[in-house]
Amino acid sequence: MTDVQLSLYRIPGCPFCIRVERHIRALGLSVELRDISRDPDHRRTLLDARGRKTTPVLRIDRDGQSTFLPESADIIAWLSEHEQELR
Repeated sequence: MTDVQLSLYRIPGCPFCIRVERHIRALGLSVELRDISRDPDHRRTLLDARGRKTTPVLRIDRDGQSTFLPESADIIAWLSEHEQELR
């Protein structure tokens, strides 16, 4: 993958968000953390994209396209699968 930007929409204290954040740190990846409880713009973006405000959601920006991946287990699996490409 070339030129991939990753953002994690999250809420502090959310156990599923914490699980994903720990995995991101363990892999040593650079992912922007977007707190939807404190930033109304991030909350609106997530709501517009998914129709709901549940977290965590990984936003993958690549080739001018944005993909929103929900569910902690799916996010962890995707990050693990693409780890080498994201470094």
